[in-house]
Formats: sequence, C-alpha cells, structure tokens
Amino acid sequence: MDVFEAIRFRRSIRRYKPKEVEKEKLMHILEAGRLAPSVANRQPWHFIVIKNPEIKERLRESYPKDWFVSAPVIIVACADPSKAQVRADGEEYWKVDVAIALQNMVLCAKEEGLGTCWVINFNEKATKEILGIPSDIRVVAMTPLGYPDEVKGEVNDRKPLEEILHFEHW
Repeated sequence: MDVFEAIRFRRSIRRYKPKEVEKEKLMHILEAGRLAPSVANRQPWHFIVIKNPEIKERLRESYPKDWFVSAPVIIVACADPSKAQVRADGEEYWKVDVAIALQNMVLCAKEEGLGTCWVINFNEKATKEILGIPSDIRVVAMTPLGYPDEVKGEVNDRKPLEEILHFEHW
C-alpha cells in the first residue's frame, strides 16, 4: 500500500478483533512515529504502549468507551513542552509535533492492516494519574490499535479541494 492509498482508506475504527498485534508490526509503527519531523528537530514526544488488560480497564476513568479498552493495544502520545520549539510570538508547537508523529503511526498502522482511532476527548488528569505521567508532560492524544472488526471504505466525506484551496492569497 502506498502512502496516498493509506491516506485515502484510513478510517476511524471502533471495533477490534481480539487478536494480538505482532511485536514486529508494533515496533514498525512506533518507528514511524520516531522518524516524524518536528519543529527544529526537537522531537518532544514520548509514547506509552499499553497492552495490559488491567491498565486498559483503568483507562475507562479517562475515556469510558468499551471499544477503546477492547483494542489489543492503546498508544498514548505525550509531549514534553519544555523540549519543543516556541515561535517568536509565543506560539508553542508541541501539539503539532506530537500530532505529526502520531499521524505517521496511524498511516503505518493502516499499511500493516491495523486499525486506529484518534482519541482527544479524554480526561488528561485521570490519564496522567493512571499511567504515572509526570506533571510537566502533556497527553496530546491516544489511539487504540488492533485488527479491525469492521469494514470501512474510502474516505469520501471531506470538503472538496476547491472549497479549501487558495493560490497566492485568500
């Protein structure tokens, strides 16, 4: 599968088979995140891989969805804001850096035949307590990871290019 095909067919998966994700595939996906670009190559990310069923069950306190905790793996993408670049006007880029890394992982997962789903509507405080994340580290997003137990087609609910594209000026 080429990158554009992975982009076209990547969908949010909310049903997972109870099949273990092979270590080689998991490490390939994590390597894709590690290789992501970041502003000034600061690489402010950290990733927590959760496979333990008891820890996944505890994450219900943070995001109480059955489909989320039923996935064989959950990846928690974190940032260390102190390691990230800050633009001259004060704008911080740690969220962007981590989002790029996680997107690399999500697309790599699709290539490997695995499903994911961006999760951002979680309780960060609960997540940090459950996983022992230091107070100065931020949780940016999480994704379940596993073999899809549902079939979804090509992404077709996006705005047309003409609606979002501008040349030379707005």
